[in-house]
Amino acid sequence: MCEAEPVTARRPIDASVLTSALTGPGRTWTEVRVSESTGSTNADAAAAARDGAAEGLVVTTERQVAGRGRLDRTWETVPGAAVAVSVVLRPDVPPGAWVWLPLLAGLAVDAAADDLGVRSTLKWPNDVLVEDRKLAGILLERVETPTGPAAVVGVGLNVALTESELPVPTATSLLLAGAHETDRTAVLAVLLDHLERLYRAWLTDGGDPTPTLRRRYLERCGTVGSTVRVQLPDGSDLVGVAETIDQHGRLVVAGRAVSAGDVTHVRPIRP
Repeated sequence: MCEAEPVTARRPIDASVLTSALTGPGRTWTEVRVSESTGSTNADAAAAARDGAAEGLVVTTERQVAGRGRLDRTWETVPGAAVAVSVVLRPDVPPGAWVWLPLLAGLAVDAAADDLGVRSTLKWPNDVLVEDRKLAGILLERVETPTGPAAVVGVGLNVALTESELPVPTATSLLLAGAHETDRTAVLAVLLDHLERLYRAWLTDGGDPTPTLRRRYLERCGTVGSTVRVQLPDGSDLVGVAETIDQHGRLVVAGRAVSAGDVTHVRPIRP
């Protein structure tokens, strides 16, 4: 017997519903663009930012064929089964504080998954996991524009993929994790609502990770407290207990702080 899927799993993303739910006076999100297919929503959002797009632009698609990840990795979504979304932000905070943006996005995905009935954890710096299987990945890009630098934050979230559609055995989806909602319009609305709340709180504090925000990240981050092997760009490894995430968003392993840009891989060492 074939796997059953919710009837809402493959509905097109409804831009009008998202616009109504997310935009308006006092809101962060200003415009929602949905394409039938694109190479990369991050590339599209970056191009829009260079052309003068204001903060709050949301770019998503039915099918992404050349998604961009860390270290120039590429990936493709199954049509109608995943969320690939990128947002343009122009935070008025010190540039060094931008390292918290992908961590904020991870918290937003984690909170959205919880709202949808899925218990996830964060893997520093840019993944969201369900029982050690990857549910979502996050990418931050800085874009120089005529009106100043913009941040493009991209999220790739597996929503309605079945087991046979997973790109790798170590991936999962909201559907497979038992989410009570897999309509991508609804999932996007929940995700972007959480991201807006976290972003606005972060801006209010001048880009500093408040004790509450940092504590929340530490509570949700499964990397902290585990023994890990950090592969560095020069080919060497840093092995030890991941002790904490510091004020600058860096992972502290065996007393040494490393930033996301300093590492190639972070992998747990199983006992």
